Amino acid sequence: MKLKYLNHYPQHLLNQVEDLIKDEKLSTFLLSKYSQKHSLQTDKALYDFAIEMKNQHMKKAPPLSKVLYDGKIHIINHALGTHTFISRVQGGKLKAKNEIRVASSFKSMPEAFLRMIVVHELAHFKEKEHNRSFYKLCTYMESDYHQLEFDTRLYLTHIDLYGKLY
Repeated sequence: MKLKYLNHYPQHLLNQVEDLIKDEKLSTFLLSKYSQKHSLQTDKALYDFAIEMKNQHMKKAPPLSKVLYDGKIHIINHALGTHTFISRVQGGKLKAKNEIRVASSFKSMPEAFLRMIVVHELAHFKEKEHNRSFYKLCTYMESDYHQLEFDTRLYLTHIDLYGKLY
């Protein structure tokens, strides 16, 4: 079985996931951990959510100009969210804008998955590459980051196989 969202995980974990799928228990497993989707349905609510996380964990980072759901980001293309840094010269000043865009599909996922993707994109404002420092920053902001990333990938596998959970 091809588990495209989980292909870099160890074989023993893949075997467990394959067993959940074979035994038709993947939905039950996910629902036992994440029983409902979040209520952050608007761009304003998402912006406030991201700003609160930024202010709590990255006070010295530059301000966020925009945080929004983006229907053009497709999970199929292996993108869950994006971050952009735009620098412009206006008069004699250098203006910088920092934006986070989250795939619209996160509107119907558990808050923990949304928190994971916001943490991921916020971390990119300090660490550009997916290196040790990047993941250290992610786990500083969200101690369960690695588990949430795995569970998000498990949820994406569920969407591929059965459709949305909620």
